[in-house]
Amino acid sequence: MRRMLLVILAAIIVLPLAVYAYQVMQHPDRAYPSQPVADKAAQLQRGAYLARAGDCMACHTARGGEPYAGGRGIATPFGEVVAPNITPDAQTGIGNWSADDFWRAMHNGRGRDGRFLYPVFPYTSYTKVSREDSDAIYAWMRTVPAVQQQNREHALRFPYNQRWLLAAWRTLYFKPGLYEPVGDKPAQWNRGAYLVQGLGHCAACHSSRNALGATTTGGDLAGGLIPISNWYAPALTPDAATGLGDWQVADLATLLKTGVSGRSAVYGPMSEVVQQSLQYLNDDDVQAMAVYLKSLPQHGLAPVAEVATKDTERMLEQGGRLYEKHCVECHGANGAGKPPAYPRLAGNHGIVASSVNPIRMVLNGGYPPSTGGNPRPYGMPPYGPLMNDDEVAAVVTYIRASWGNQGVAVRPGEVSRYRTVPIE
Repeated sequence: MRRMLLVILAAIIVLPLAVYAYQVMQHPDRAYPSQPVADKAAQLQRGAYLARAGDCMACHTARGGEPYAGGRGIATPFGEVVAPNITPDAQTGIGNWSADDFWRAMHNGRGRDGRFLYPVFPYTSYTKVSREDSDAIYAWMRTVPAVQQQNREHALRFPYNQRWLLAAWRTLYFKPGLYEPVGDKPAQWNRGAYLVQGLGHCAACHSSRNALGATTTGGDLAGGLIPISNWYAPALTPDAATGLGDWQVADLATLLKTGVSGRSAVYGPMSEVVQQSLQYLNDDDVQAMAVYLKSLPQHGLAPVAEVATKDTERMLEQGGRLYEKHCVECHGANGAGKPPAYPRLAGNHGIVASSVNPIRMVLNGGYPPSTGGNPRPYGMPPYGPLMNDDEVAAVVTYIRASWGNQGVAVRPGEVSRYRTVPIE
């Protein structure tokens, strides 16, 4: 018995130490040294473009703050993570970082001092970025105005504030590795895959996560609730009811570039992504992303069939009356809308896959992003002040069950939960 206890005790102590030592000693970034650059001006131009593609500003710029000076708090299920200052200030930013240090963070999720970085920084996606592109982003970041602004500490709960525990997380969920082009796919497809899987880090929002914050199915883009904002990121797979279905590549490319298309419009966190990042990509890259996304395999998810009850029938009747009163002028009696000004509701996968987004839109209204392709977007007024929870549940249920949509009924309690959630 004593020997067994010693074996168990040794395993409890030795195994975590071995995992930690393994992660500390791994330096896959060293296999890809920086290469000389002949045209520095072209590198800077490319770096500015790639920083836009990665949407670095979204996290590293606080509202009303200086660009890239950090300070923006990012809420997670484990507490708040505060984005750091990445301007070239020597004391508070990354002014003392080398290109190798920057590459280590991008590719291996380790800081200049070797510390494990929290995966709120999406190095699980950025690891696919090439050394050449990482160096270009680094070179451009060196030209950003330096801002002296101290970094705030994260406010994570125990035990998540124990950074050394990330060694176990990384062992389970992170494997560094560059994007490897698929030989039997055309260059356009591979370019789209590189952007979607790497700098675009689309899986960070559009894939579900487990209790430890890791994507549960390898980032399959089958949709998922974004815990940091309480919006639902719809599936980007071609599933008929819950994904892109019969969307054409042109529809998707237009949505990514302008925020609106004949099929839908973006709101919530995706609105910021389009406004700050995707609208600035060239047409070839946006087209490549759309081509890649449309080629993804179906995930097989289907709406849950719901047996009609007297309660749901009453909700549908009430919802139909409310829709006629408040919604039909813009979205039409057949739910076809008037794209791109007023998005269609019939066959809208963002409405069917989850009740979260339509509830939040009815409560708070909103606008698609203002972009070069759609500088003056039409908006939707908030109906939260006009409707109680029962009424919002009824009209959302009607929308999710009409014109071929197959969403299940919404309960007033769901509406109540999101009525108090901040709009951001």
